[in-house]
Amino acid sequence: MSSPQMPPWLQEQLMKLQQSQQSLQSLMTQKQHIEIEKAETEKALEELKKVTDDDAVFKQAGTILIKSKKQELIDELEERIEMTKTRSTVLEKQEIRLKETLKEQEAKITEMMKGGPTNTPPSNTPPVEDNPRK
Repeated sequence: MSSPQMPPWLQEQLMKLQQSQQSLQSLMTQKQHIEIEKAETEKALEELKKVTDDDAVFKQAGTILIKSKKQELIDELEERIEMTKTRSTVLEKQEIRLKETLKEQEAKITEMMKGGPTNTPPSNTPPVEDNPRK
């Protein structure tokens, strides 16, 4: 091979970065699914509230429909909306943390590449801070 191989420390950091990027992508997909579920549930609740109390209402249980009471379904849908809001909030916080981690990892890789492998500390000892402003 005529091209130099990537140093192991850089490979390791790039792998960590890639894992974080994949985690963020997965998280974004989860958020999207939750938002869709929330919108669908809100629409169902909106339609259910239009129905008179005398009309028959049904809820889906797998592949069958079960006759139910309007107020029970309203309560279930409202609870589901609250759960999706909570899950969305949790995912939002995870997203913020992951984005911060990605920035830190990118900065670390950039710094390590500037310093080169000779300035990279062994993996079993913490790096020594050269910058007194930190």
